[in-house]
Amino acid sequence: MKFGIFYELQLPRPWNDGDELRLYQNALTQLETADRLAYDYAWVVEHHFLEEYSHSPAPESFLAAASQRTKNIRLGHGIFQLTTNHPARVAERVAVLDLLSNGRCEFGMGESASITELTPFGRDMETKREVFEEAVQAIFPMFSKVGTEHHGKYFDIPLRNVVPKPVQKPHPPLWMACSQLPTIERAGQNGFGALGFQFVSAEAAHAWVHAYYNAITKRLKKLADYEINPNMALVSFFMCAKTDEEARRRADGATFFQFALRYYGQAQNRQRPAPGTVNMWDEYNKWKRDNPEAQEAALRGGLIGSPETLRKKLRRFRSSHIDQVILLNQAGKNTHEHICESLELFAKEVMPEFQHDPEHDAWKKGVLDGSIQLEEIDTQAFTDRYGKLAVNVGSKAAAAG
Repeated sequence: MKFGIFYELQLPRPWNDGDELRLYQNALTQLETADRLAYDYAWVVEHHFLEEYSHSPAPESFLAAASQRTKNIRLGHGIFQLTTNHPARVAERVAVLDLLSNGRCEFGMGESASITELTPFGRDMETKREVFEEAVQAIFPMFSKVGTEHHGKYFDIPLRNVVPKPVQKPHPPLWMACSQLPTIERAGQNGFGALGFQFVSAEAAHAWVHAYYNAITKRLKKLADYEINPNMALVSFFMCAKTDEEARRRADGATFFQFALRYYGQAQNRQRPAPGTVNMWDEYNKWKRDNPEAQEAALRGGLIGSPETLRKKLRRFRSSHIDQVILLNQAGKNTHEHICESLELFAKEVMPEFQHDPEHDAWKKGVLDGSIQLEEIDTQAFTDRYGKLAVNVGSKAAAAG
């Protein structure tokens, strides 16, 4: 099992001078710490205009800085929005990061899920999948061919040589953002690694892994000429401390991530209100005061606890054959000090048990070569985007969005 860390670069209100500077510098220090502790991946999202929830519009710049402060950790676009970026610019930025990091770039792709982000770039919810798929078709020849051109519905690119070319040949490993079971299956069909940005039980993970690997082995339909990347990753709330109680106290803001998704997810096309009109941190704290049991349940659903508690939870995920667990360590107002201490304790007392897993390696090899046939599990019970223990935002809050 591999372990990654994940950044939305959240900055809840109130905002003070220097907060964004501190946010970015602390995150870079955390990546440096994760690299020293032998974590496998660092994933950074791309979002636009999403106040408090994500102040990360330029992951390529952040990851470029991280490339100069780390040596081994894989640096992942989790994800690059293909709907709000020109294909040539995507290919250029991915190649440059691969060069700067000496071949450590991971290329995650996505569409965006909100008209708040799409509309300013001339895109919409109805056509975003078409734009995504055409962008994929345009991008991949750029990584290896001396000259490429593309003439499609959404992009018209004359013959040009996109330079530089990436270190990894023919391109960095490919991933796709997945927030629901249908997109997990779609990632498998397209041959992309699945970045599962949702919070699911071990039972759901088992079903999702089967759906993903059945899609990639039985129903593969690539969008262009690229190398497939059979990998399944799931994100989880994360805080490791000496006791369960201390971990939950330190991770009190972890559910802010999920609260914001739910709060806006119920609005039409997930539209955000006008800038500055909603204090999301205040709304979150009102919800916590009104729903203490739901808050506790959501925290129990993540990797939040003592090393022994986390080992028990991860053993269940290991039996589901997850390839990578992505740890959401920077969320809400989790402090820099607690994040670093959590990374240290987890690396020392939890990771060693799971880093070398020949049984999983043999299972995966058998699935990919056809010697192991996975059953087609009925996934109807596992279609909830957020999971059974997820934050549930009532209609009152949704109406405010």
